[in-house]
Order: sequence, then C-alpha cells, then structure tokens
Amino acid sequence: MSNISLIIEERAAKIGNFMVGRLLPFRQKRAVGPFVFIDHMGPVKLNERENFDVLPHPHIGLSTLTYLFDGAIMHRDSIGSEVEIKPGAVNWMTAGKGVVHSERTPEHMRNSTKSLHGLQIWVALPKDLEESEPTFVPISAEEIPSWEEKGIHYKLLAGEAFGRKSAVPVHSPLYFIEIRNTSTQKMSIGDDLFGESALYIFDGSISSEGNMYEPRQILIAKDSKLCEFEMGPNSTVYIFGGEAFPEERFIDWNFVSSRKDRLKQAKEDWTNQRFPKVAGETEFVPYPTLNR
Repeated sequence: MSNISLIIEERAAKIGNFMVGRLLPFRQKRAVGPFVFIDHMGPVKLNERENFDVLPHPHIGLSTLTYLFDGAIMHRDSIGSEVEIKPGAVNWMTAGKGVVHSERTPEHMRNSTKSLHGLQIWVALPKDLEESEPTFVPISAEEIPSWEEKGIHYKLLAGEAFGRKSAVPVHSPLYFIEIRNTSTQKMSIGDDLFGESALYIFDGSISSEGNMYEPRQILIAKDSKLCEFEMGPNSTVYIFGGEAFPEERFIDWNFVSSRKDRLKQAKEDWTNQRFPKVAGETEFVPYPTLNR
C-alpha cells in the first residue's frame, strides 16, 4: 500500500505585481502539522525598472519563515525591525496579536538588474500563543545546522530532527529540513520524523513505490514513520511537518486564527487602520474586497 496520500502541484498565484507558485493551503489539505501556507517565489530576473515591492500588510496568529536562494529582500515591520534578508539565512517573524511589515527590493539594488528566488512559509501558533507579543528573529546562514552523511547534505532550517535542533525559535514541535545529493540515494528517514509530514521536490526527481515524481510537487505522507524514497542525481527536497494542533486553524487573507470571530476583528482593525504602523512607510495593502 502506498504511503503517499496526496500529491499537490504548485499553482500560480499573485502577490502584488509578483507571481509566485502556491503549494499550501490546498483544498484537500489545508495544513501539514502547523504549516498552513507555502509560496515558492521565482526564480525571476528583474531589470533596473522592476522591483519587488510588497506594501505594508498585517498578520495575526502565525509565524512567517522566509528563506532565500537568491537575491535579497528588505524587511521592515511595526516592531521596529529593519533587516536585509539574504540567501541562506532564516528570518522568523512571529505576528502573535498583530504585526505589520513590508517587503521590498533593497535600496542598493533597485536601479540595477537582480534576481529573486526563495520560499515564504506560514506556521500557525499554538492557541495559547495566538495573542502573544510580536517578535522578529533573523538567523544567519552560519547558525543553521548543516552536515553531510554518506554524500548527502542536510540542513535543519527549523525545528528538531536527526538528534539536532535549529536556532530558529519555533513555538511547537515541527521540522523543516533541506536534503541535497549529487548521486542516486535511497533514503529512509521515518525514524527521525513525527506528526504529519510532507516532501517538496525542489530540484531533480524522487522515486517512491515504483512511481517517479518531478519538481514543484508536494507529496503528503500517510504515515511519517514510513518515509522512504529514492532521490535521483542532483536532487534537492524539503521535508516539513510536525505535530498538528487539536483545533482547526482558519485563514482569512493574511490572518490565521483558531477563532473565526478573531479573523473578523482583525479585518475590521485593518480596514480602520488600527494596526501598528511601519516607520517610514505611508502606503499599505487594503483588505481585498473579494475576501469575505
């Protein structure tokens, strides 16, 4: 019997003037463990007249994880953070009761050609932390656990796995793992996983139970403890998941909560501009009229 319960294909979505590939949420699978949203940005080349500009917008009830492969993003938020996000680093923002942030091409890159490629992820918060104070923690590439075993390269970008712990200050049991290889390798890592689990094929190919899978697909496991697959040569995959919450999480635009009435309050607060401001920013993203 196959251990793959669902295959999710990357789907086109738009953020401002920028196209991304959306992986989660999916109509048949709204979350994997605490992971409720994953966007694959790029790869894209931007000329000297094009820039990545996501105007100030709000979040509640989640942590965001930004991980770049190429390019840079200037992050500014209502906490007072102003950090240039660079490739290999993990930037972890916990919205809690409410935060506003903008994401833009850094000033020193705006009038030149540049590229952008990365992942943006939302992780829901435990119910008792949904109204916590917002925080922003940048973790440098050097602080991310990275190791090699039998020709396979691993990075533990967040959470705990393989007897290691990432420096990212997560709020519930989870894992977000990068695995890269150069030659064909059989993998059996179920003993190191827990809770719900999924595999995102970034590069190369994956074989499982006689079937071949290609990039930009997520494979959802029925049982994380039965996680076995073969990586084709020069492949990169991301394994993510963890313990699911006992309560369902609801999403409305950029808001995540275990309570629908809290989403309604967040919408009203943003519409009436009662969220905190981002210093130096005067524009903002309005609540979408198509959202209800």
